[in-house]
Amino acid sequence: MKNIRNFCIIAHIDHGKSTLADRLLELTSTLGQRDMENQVLDDMDLEKEKGITIKSHAIQMIHTYKGEKYKLNLIDTPGHVDFSYEVSRSIASCEGALLVVDASQGVQAQTISNLYMAIDHGLEIIPVLNKIDMESAQVEVVTDEICDLLGCAPEDVFKVSARTGEGVAPILDAIVEKIPAPVGNPDAPLKALIFDSVFNPFRGVIAYFKIADGSISKGEKVKFFATGMDYEVEEVGVLKMKLIPCDTIGCGDVGYVITGIKSAAEVKVGDTITTFENPCDKAIAGLEEVKPMVFAGMYPVQADKFEELRTVLEKFQLNDASFVYEPESSLALGSGFRCGFLGLLHLEIVQERLFREFDMDVITTVPNVSYKVYTTQGEVMDVHNPSGLPAPTLIDHIEEPYIRAQIISKSEFFGPIMKLCIDRRATLVGQHYITADRVELTYDMPLSEIVFDFYDKLKTISKGYASFDYHVTGFRPARLVRLDILLNGEPADALSTLIHEDNAYDFGRRMCVKLKELIPRHQFDIPIQAAIGAKIIARETVKQVRKDVTAKCYGGDVTRKRKLLEKQKDGKKRMRQIGTVQVPQSAFMAVLKLD
Repeated sequence: MKNIRNFCIIAHIDHGKSTLADRLLELTSTLGQRDMENQVLDDMDLEKEKGITIKSHAIQMIHTYKGEKYKLNLIDTPGHVDFSYEVSRSIASCEGALLVVDASQGVQAQTISNLYMAIDHGLEIIPVLNKIDMESAQVEVVTDEICDLLGCAPEDVFKVSARTGEGVAPILDAIVEKIPAPVGNPDAPLKALIFDSVFNPFRGVIAYFKIADGSISKGEKVKFFATGMDYEVEEVGVLKMKLIPCDTIGCGDVGYVITGIKSAAEVKVGDTITTFENPCDKAIAGLEEVKPMVFAGMYPVQADKFEELRTVLEKFQLNDASFVYEPESSLALGSGFRCGFLGLLHLEIVQERLFREFDMDVITTVPNVSYKVYTTQGEVMDVHNPSGLPAPTLIDHIEEPYIRAQIISKSEFFGPIMKLCIDRRATLVGQHYITADRVELTYDMPLSEIVFDFYDKLKTISKGYASFDYHVTGFRPARLVRLDILLNGEPADALSTLIHEDNAYDFGRRMCVKLKELIPRHQFDIPIQAAIGAKIIARETVKQVRKDVTAKCYGGDVTRKRKLLEKQKDGKKRMRQIGTVQVPQSAFMAVLKLD
């Protein structure tokens, strides 16, 4: 055990974590030259295309230090705020972390939040200053920032270029020297934490774990704590670029186990594995339940693919534990699932992965957040969907989730960023100058205001410089109303939204105008109305397509024309009572792009 080191790499998005991991793999000869490629641990096509890490990746390296061989288990983590749950799982299974900071960009919001998460878990931090070979690198300035943040000396910061490999070799020795070996009792009953899992169509579920106590061997009978079910171990092994089987994995090590489980529901990330004959007394604490921030409905494009979508989501959830779902139905779209995501990028990635990995095309409804509704009877309801809101007469008050947002930017963009935040109902909590030209702003603001396009707008007004990070602080009372869209007098439930009272009139009017452009003309007039309760606040009309019935009247008395027009009017009236309005899919998507 004293020769094992478990560590992860944490940083803001695009500060060079995966490139540094490449160099460490090269220096320890874990991969041959033929297998080496850029960002070798990002094995998804989507990760390569977007240039971001989506999944944490675990890999084992062997490093010789002072004549002894050490096992280094590296976990590369994502940097984007939407995948912070992946980071928290990696941190739970490590004893140390490399904190990577870009020398040209300095300390960013996500750097700070990932660092605090690591310190909370008691990890040993090794600071690394990356990209020192770039022309725009400010080595001294950023080194001072890191020293202020960590309270370390400037000589403790490793200055490297992960692209060229300069200065990377001493990091491996520092990992052995500074990061403590895992603690645990090799003779105690087996206790292992599952930190990730994948589904293999031939072998079933493969679970990745870290052993806290005891050891696990091939052919043993093991039990999963959360489900209470027992299995025989078909194969255990270590994680290199491929899965390498071995007979036993000892205390403190990281590996994988295959037990032939075919049902995805039987494996939960954060569960504890123990032996069947001699189980441990309690499960490992350390992985909190994930709380989704953004909710959206997912529906199959063909209604008969509902069961297929359920199976696909079950398998997908194995590989992405921060994704949650439950069945729901909608009048407009039929049966589907209400899904919870950590943010809008997460939603986009999930949709794309479902299509690529499982060939499943889905329709996604308007994303929204979850609210707490207090009724006049004294009950509290969680409402994820505007259609689940009780009648206005039964509501005492509504509370919405608030976040504490940290924005780090150049001070020249201070004004536009403040205006953007104030427009989104934010209140300034504090401002702090990190250096002469970089400012950190802290805001309290409603989560619903950042769900749509806040991050895009922030990047635009700051020319890409601002970094943004947030965490949920709790619920606060809000003046929210449900805005319904009525088509021909019938509410279209997929288009209704919960919105702040002050923005309702303006939003309702814009919705009506937009829908007027998108809904095709029918044989009868279609009134499009925006309503709050029984009160109509905006209206547009899609004009009917009509035939000129008076064309055959050439002269004669006016009553003959009147008779024909009245007859047509009665027909249209009858048609309007029984006619249904076809709403194209583009109308649902247009609501997202209202600006």
